[in-house]
Amino acid sequence: MAAIEHRRTALERVEKFLSDTYFTDCNLRGRWAARGLPGPPPGRSAGPRGLRGRCPGRCRPLFGDRCPPASLSCFRTPRRIPYQEAVAQQFGPARVGESFGPTWETCWFKVELSIPPAWAGREVHFVWESDGEGMVWRDAQPVQGLTKEGEKTSYILTRSLKESEPHSLTLYVELACNGLFGAGKGSMIAPPDPDRRVTLSKAELVVFNRDVYELLVDLEILLDMAQLLGEENQRSFQALYTANQMVNVCDVTDPSTFPAARDLAAAIFSQRNGESQHTIHAMGHCHIDSAWLWPYEETIRKCARSWVTVVHLMEHNPELTFACSQAQQFQWVRSCYPGLYARIQRLAAKGQFIPVGGTWVEMDGNLPSGESMVRQFLQGQRFFQEQFGRICTEFWLPDTFGYSAQLPQLMRGSGIRRFLTQKLSWNLVNSFPHHTFFWEGIDGSQVLTHFPPGDSYGMQGRVAEVLKTVKNNKDKGRVNHSAFLFGFGDGGGGPTQKMLDRMKRMRDTDGLPRVQISTPDQLFSVLEKESSQLCTWVGELFLELHNGTYTTQAQIKKGNRECERVLHDVEVLSSLAVAQDSAFQYPASQLQQLWRLLLLNQFHDVLPGSCIQLVVEDALQYYTEIRRAGAQLQQEAVQCLCRDLLQPQACSTHSSLVLNTLAWERTEVIASPGPDGTETLALVTVPSMGYALVQEPFVPPQPVAVRKQEDGSITMENGVIAVCLDTMGRLTSLQLLDSGRESVPDGCYANQFALFDDVPLYWDAWDVMDYHLQTRKPVTTLLQPLEITLAGGLRGSVSFSLQVGKSSTLTQEIILDAMCPYLRFLTQVEWKEAHKFLKVEFPVQVRSTNATYEIQFGHLQRPTHWNTSWDWARFEVWAHKWLDLSEHGFGVALLNDCKYGASTHRNVLSLSLLRAPKSPDATADLGHHQFTYAVMPHQGSFQEAGVIQQAYNLNFPLHVVPASRAQCPAWSAFSVSSPAIVLEAVKQAEDRPEAVVVRLYEAHGSTVTAWLQTPLPVKEAMLCDLLERPLAQGHLPLEQQGLRLSFTPFRVLSVLLVWSH
Repeated sequence: MAAIEHRRTALERVEKFLSDTYFTDCNLRGRWAARGLPGPPPGRSAGPRGLRGRCPGRCRPLFGDRCPPASLSCFRTPRRIPYQEAVAQQFGPARVGESFGPTWETCWFKVELSIPPAWAGREVHFVWESDGEGMVWRDAQPVQGLTKEGEKTSYILTRSLKESEPHSLTLYVELACNGLFGAGKGSMIAPPDPDRRVTLSKAELVVFNRDVYELLVDLEILLDMAQLLGEENQRSFQALYTANQMVNVCDVTDPSTFPAARDLAAAIFSQRNGESQHTIHAMGHCHIDSAWLWPYEETIRKCARSWVTVVHLMEHNPELTFACSQAQQFQWVRSCYPGLYARIQRLAAKGQFIPVGGTWVEMDGNLPSGESMVRQFLQGQRFFQEQFGRICTEFWLPDTFGYSAQLPQLMRGSGIRRFLTQKLSWNLVNSFPHHTFFWEGIDGSQVLTHFPPGDSYGMQGRVAEVLKTVKNNKDKGRVNHSAFLFGFGDGGGGPTQKMLDRMKRMRDTDGLPRVQISTPDQLFSVLEKESSQLCTWVGELFLELHNGTYTTQAQIKKGNRECERVLHDVEVLSSLAVAQDSAFQYPASQLQQLWRLLLLNQFHDVLPGSCIQLVVEDALQYYTEIRRAGAQLQQEAVQCLCRDLLQPQACSTHSSLVLNTLAWERTEVIASPGPDGTETLALVTVPSMGYALVQEPFVPPQPVAVRKQEDGSITMENGVIAVCLDTMGRLTSLQLLDSGRESVPDGCYANQFALFDDVPLYWDAWDVMDYHLQTRKPVTTLLQPLEITLAGGLRGSVSFSLQVGKSSTLTQEIILDAMCPYLRFLTQVEWKEAHKFLKVEFPVQVRSTNATYEIQFGHLQRPTHWNTSWDWARFEVWAHKWLDLSEHGFGVALLNDCKYGASTHRNVLSLSLLRAPKSPDATADLGHHQFTYAVMPHQGSFQEAGVIQQAYNLNFPLHVVPASRAQCPAWSAFSVSSPAIVLEAVKQAEDRPEAVVVRLYEAHGSTVTAWLQTPLPVKEAMLCDLLERPLAQGHLPLEQQGLRLSFTPFRVLSVLLVWSH
């Protein structure tokens, strides 16, 4: 009989029918929540039938009959141990309701199960609920991850119990005493609670009533359609009236009524879309942070728990695809779970388990050097080629805190033309104007870029999410396809069966976008076909949030910069040693291991400093290992390269050998150890990428003069620059002597330290907010006034100490070397602050609307004003080794050896030094810090003045080695004819030990032809890509002047040189 249906009452009726709160004694959801009588004590069976939890004559629960384990026992360990070791331990009694811990402990449970014979023909699950992360092991293999937060609390034992199947079996559950997001005390990102306990709340066998489950999913989808499509949409009413009729038809005590109700839903789901409907490309995904609120070691288990669940899902859902990034994580699983890894390889060959990204880890997109980014792709793509027979064609970096404008060129050079991310949806100020577009880097390289319009990589297959994906898409009309990444992420978890079942109902349902299980290649292929109307974004993809990560955890930043230098120098010196002596063994395997450690630490929650203390400790230990092993490898290379100069000889004269790993000549003051152990200063000139012996003392044209004035101020000059410092170490004058140009404005102080309050809205280690600028307090408490420490000659220096904040101290030595164009500041800080931000400021007498910042293999400009919201949102930015503010004919640069945060507002250059967040690491940055920065005034442009080279010099100090010969001609291995070209790396080719790869880039932003010159025995030269594959028409003729190379602005070239011996 037809009846008038009121929309509100009909909606609420269906809601209550599905509610887990209201009317659960008689609604459909009550089937899920039905509970039976308590089970028997631990170690005892539930009786001959083992049945409990029935609801006779009342309802049909989602989980029907229940049965406790026949036996439950456990073994606890503070270590993460392999299965074979665990099962050999002594297990003791355990019971449901018991708590385990503390944090990071592991509990192994032995679960003996006996399935009642009466359950024949039924679907049987093993249900396990706890606050920790679990893994089910069966027959010595991992089979299922268990995480309540990831909606995975059951393991399917059988979908229809057969008499021939084993009814008694033993499972092991490996329980990590931490949650999906670690163990934060009070909030997710708080430091871990060391004494957190996890409770085992459920461990039982259950009968799963799939007909109830399917009916629930049908009604959920229809209810969402009714609520979300809106009253103006007829499909909303059709879905509502259908759901209402299903409630009428369905008798929850009589399962025979369910099929008729489901037929009503199927009629709605089978009504198809028109051809113009938007298509959503759904891909399973599980973003796993390689370390974050948990240590690296726990991530290995997270990968296994998540991926084995995906593999299990694929066995019953052959259409499921899963996009998975980070070669490091594949390598972990390969090493620790070989059986699981073999299954993954088989599914990858079938096109279901899809490696993506092409990098070793999902690295930070701002702070790694250009060469580090190259190695991310080189190590990642080679791993995927070796293990899966193909390289990745899309770069996959959904959760990184901004994206360097050099990335498009690096992608293209690594065999990638497509890019997926979504992080810019987190912008605090401006909404990014596109979801599908071409991204153009500073060299002009373009990649097709897609941001999933749902603004997430952790979708759950809900109606609201697919509707948002269409509504939110900023490129509607240009393209008609979008990505939809579904699965729990960050802490792992991945897709669930319910997500898949929701999307099956939305596959092609009128009123909703089409949802098809797809692959990254299918998505990007169709976007490429539709790309003719797409817009182009030029330059960096700057995230307007998380800009505190340029500064947080300063020791990690310093370790990264230093280890990048260490590996650069080891590769250069080892390559030259091979070229000089073919018997020398290039340390390829050791270098690969060290590079992989460095690349791992560049993960986007480690290098940015947004991780817990355990991760920081691991990262610093990895840097220590790189430094130690790198020093040994460097010593071995120098011993081979310079053997004749280092061997003691009769009547030998003590001298010093100085090595230069950069590709230009350098004249600098060095400190060489004397025969009595004291350090002696010497001014030396060392050729490009080569070495020289320190011979007769080199007298500078003008020695450094240091003079104390009557008012306590001190002047220093070296014939290039002259400075005047007040008693607090602040510059009141900084002059270029050639031109007499003053850098410091009247009445201003440069090298002024300033302390800011630093309390963000939530993301403590991540964010520095714009309002911190309103809390600026100059540091003016003097502990030790300025005094002369070196009176001049080859080097002059002065020092002073300040109190910073309530209890921190800063000591600085300001150093001026003979002939050096910059003044450097060797700074030591005992940092004991909380929620404070320390910067150093240099107001300069320069007017320009843009400042220049070094990035990977180049530089870019950012505004010095806040005209628009886009300008203002960049109040704190990042740079690598230098930043510069110039007007025509003059400028001032700030150089540094391990800092990344910076800003330039109006005429004030500012370098960010230290932060003091308390979450997720309460000890972040506390303790001793040492770092160096420098100020360099210059005539002309920064390019003409050599700012780029001077910044490299500061970061790559000359190597001084005791030698035994007084005379030896200087030797240069490589040089480049143009100052616009930087020779960045020399390394052995990956697959050709008889060849090296030389990487160069154009640094000025110019079109130029340059000659690469070398005396080394080269028989063949060719251009190659970043994966070291020779380019078509890439052969380079060997000419008398060297190799002729053509560059456009910021172009990176890799040259493969084959030795003749």
